[in-house]
Amino acid sequence: KIDIVHWSEDVAALVVSALAPAEIQKVIIDDHSRRIEVILNEENLSKAIGRRGQNVRLASKLIDFEIDILTEKEESEKRQIEFKDKTEIFIKNLEVDETLGQLLVAEGFSSIEEIDKSKPEEISKIEGIDENTSKELKERANEYLIKEKENIEKKLKDLGVDDNLINYKGLTPGMLLTLGEKKITTLKDFAELSTDELIGVYDEKKGVKFKVEGYLEEFALTKNEADDLIINARNIVFK
Repeated sequence: KIDIVHWSEDVAALVVSALAPAEIQKVIIDDHSRRIEVILNEENLSKAIGRRGQNVRLASKLIDFEIDILTEKEESEKRQIEFKDKTEIFIKNLEVDETLGQLLVAEGFSSIEEIDKSKPEEISKIEGIDENTSKELKERANEYLIKEKENIEKKLKDLGVDDNLINYKGLTPGMLLTLGEKKITTLKDFAELSTDELIGVYDEKKGVKFKVEGYLEEFALTKNEADDLIINARNIVFK
């Protein structure tokens, strides 16, 4: 069988064509991580996924993006969880009340780093936040990041993470901490990993598709970024 897919430079239009005849409600594209969330109703779920995941797998190869299929209910639940998680991070680490935490998330702030990098006047433009509050938020964000850096450095030392891995370009402190907890403590350990071990992969057993979690999956590395990190590490270790 041959599927004819109408080409388009618009990635959203292309993924809709690639997953036809399933009717797509919404497409959310993350260019950085090269992932696409496809939102549809329950009736179109099996059409989009296909037998043994064939449709979505082929569509993913065609457009060179990872595709996540979500029902409208799943997408709504996911957004609610993300909103709650981000709010709780601000409440806990910046010592703000729930209303202010929710306001920051609603205005597009998703991390303490973003608040630290923003100018006070940018934050004070938000209705309900005055100039003094914006300066206080900046100071608390900066203090938190300094303490967090010190804590991570201590944890890396306690985990026995080697300096060569710590100083390897491309790995963030959070990534290093995650690797250390997985007993990956040297640059050689890292170089011996596969891309799938880093970012995760979908596998299939007896016709059932399941997800194998990657060590650094939460950091949304693209496949190309993961490939480059591993190849460069191998060039250093095995040259």
